[in-house]
Formats: sequence, C-alpha cells, structure tokens
Amino acid sequence: MTRRLLLALLPLLLLGALLAIIIRTGPADAVRGEHFPPVERLTFQRVTLEPGAIVAGVMNDGPDTVTIAQVQVDDAFWTFTADNGVALRHLGRTTLRIPYPWVEGEAHVVRLLTSTGTAFEHEIPVAVETPTLNARFFGIFTLIGLYVGVIPVVIGLLWFPFMTRVSDHGMDFLLALTVGLLAFLLIDGAAEGFEAAGLLPESFQGAVLFALAAAGAYLLLEGLGAWLKGHGRAADKGYGGWVLAVLIAVGIGLHNFGEGLAIGSAFALGEAALGTLLIVGFTLHNTTEGLAIVAPLARERRRVALGGLATLGLIGGVPTIAGAWLGGFVYSPVWSVVFLAIGVGAIAQVVGQIVRQMAREGSVARMLATGPVLAGLFAGFAVMYVTGMLVG
Repeated sequence: MTRRLLLALLPLLLLGALLAIIIRTGPADAVRGEHFPPVERLTFQRVTLEPGAIVAGVMNDGPDTVTIAQVQVDDAFWTFTADNGVALRHLGRTTLRIPYPWVEGEAHVVRLLTSTGTAFEHEIPVAVETPTLNARFFGIFTLIGLYVGVIPVVIGLLWFPFMTRVSDHGMDFLLALTVGLLAFLLIDGAAEGFEAAGLLPESFQGAVLFALAAAGAYLLLEGLGAWLKGHGRAADKGYGGWVLAVLIAVGIGLHNFGEGLAIGSAFALGEAALGTLLIVGFTLHNTTEGLAIVAPLARERRRVALGGLATLGLIGGVPTIAGAWLGGFVYSPVWSVVFLAIGVGAIAQVVGQIVRQMAREGSVARMLATGPVLAGLFAGFAVMYVTGMLVG
C-alpha cells in the first residue's frame, strides 16, 4: 500500500519541483528583458453610486503587476482612495472610492490611468443610486419579482382546464408550442450567457465556465428525472407527466432566477431604470411559461389539485424574486454567468424530455414533420419573439 502511494505521489512531486524551478528562474522574463512593456489588463468588477461618490471595484487580469496612478471622471482628474492599495498583482483586487458629484440620469465615464500611461475606462450610461440592503428596496425587488415572475406563471397555469379538453392533434400542437417556447428561452439564455461570459476577465475563461455549468445542470436534471420516474412508476401510471411538469417548472425557475438576477444587477450597477413598459414586457413574456409547465399533465388527461398547480407555479416563479435580491444586493459577474448557464442547461434537458415523450411511439424526425407539431413550434417561437421585443 505504501509503495503504491509513493508511486502515485512521485509524478506530483516532480511536477511541483519543475514548477518551482520555472517560477524561480523566470525564463519568460529573461526572454522579454527590458525591451518589452508589461502586459496590463485592468477590469472593472463592479461600479456603484453613493450620494456624492463613485465606488469602483477593479481587478488585475494580466500577468504583470499594475499600478493605478490617476483617476479621471468625465475627462477631469479626481482624488481617490484605494482600500487594498494601488499596486495589484495578478488577480489582485482593490476598491476605489472617488468623491464625485454625479448627476442622476446622466451618463458618466470613469477612466483609470496606470503608471505606464495605459487607460482603462468604464461607462455608466444612466446614473442612479445603487440600492442598499434595506426594507424599502427589499420590498421593491420582491414586488418586481412577483410582477414579472410569480403572477404571470400562475396565470399561465389557468390554461390547464382548457388543455385537458382538446383533441389529440390539438395536444400535439400544444406540446410543440411548449417546445417552441422553451427553445426560444434556450437560445435567448445562451446568447445572454455567452455575452456575460465575454465580459468576464480572461483569467476566468468565461465561455468554458458557461459551457461546463450548463452541461452540469443538464446531467443533474437527467439524473433527477430518472430517479423520480423510477420511484413513482410502480405507484402511479401517470407519474411520468407529473415528473415532466416538475422538471419543466424547475428549468423555468432556474431561467427566471437568471432573469431576476439581470433585473437586480441592472439596478446594482446603476445601468438601468426599470420602467413600466419593461415590466409589462416581462409579464407577457413569462405568462406563456405556465402553459409550458402544465402541457405534459394535460396530455395525460390527469386531474391535478389546485394545490399541485400552485406548487408548480411557485417552483417556476419564485426564483425570480430570489434572483432580483441576489443581483441587487450581492452582484457578482462570475455567479451571473454560472446561474445563466444553469438555466440554459435545465431548459435544454426539459426540451429533450418533451421531445422524447412526444416521439415515444415513433421517430423524432417523423414526429417533427407533422402539421400540428410544425404549427406549434412556429407559434411558440413567434409568441416568445413578439413578447420578447417588449423586454429587449
């Protein structure tokens, strides 16, 4: 046993020794010498606005030490303080406090100049005071989450009695409509996720982080679905529809968590003022999600208690509130990417589940080629696209 352990540790010890030699001798620095300038990559992590001050969190994303020499706001130099010093090593962070009389509703540009004269800037398109954790903003974010997440999803569930009375072809149309709705959310969420990943510092490898988190969410829900079906099959023949409805609600809930995160972080970053039209757009956009949740139950003509429908609605809608809280009060660009990815992976898994259920008696290609299915897919995309225009 001891011999086996030593054989396993030997490559690790040799690798550690090699890394120590590389760090000590610095072969890359010897090649560069004094003829090459340092590689400087300074990124803004978060910029918040307080009464009479701008607070900027920055990180050194480059391999070389960066020293912040001066700060400009709207082309004027301003004094500042740094809580962790102005010389930042690789992945070093500091928070700059700039006493500046910013104007609400106006645009401002913060520019940092390093000791080598390199400039890094951040634009605040619309200046609004960053919310702090208090009862007023807590209540506002809760109310917005109810308006754009919980209530629309619950309203969408009210289509359930109608859906149980449609014909088989009508149900194929509604299930395909559900796939169209969710596929739109999948594409939209992936676009938002990769856009957010592109804004991360290069050291975090945003695209890889997004892909891994999405794949992890997909596989986790696959396992959860298999476990639920295995435990419920013996007790209830129609359990598969309920499991699929729960999985859809979970997937939509994760997507809505990312949606709430975006709403809250827009306030936290001082980059948006959420108007009534935007809230109306989110509300219309999310009402169709309730239809997607109950479609598998309606296909099995299953009787569902009001409490069961309410539970599904809460699973799909309440995460919007939690996302708004987290985005508004504890914003993190890395976690934004992770949660967007989890939502995308969950939606992808649910789309696969529905397609497999629709095609359980034939091939997927043949099922997708039927008239009701094609019409449902087109209608789902069209509904989400039109309502999404009010959001975007």
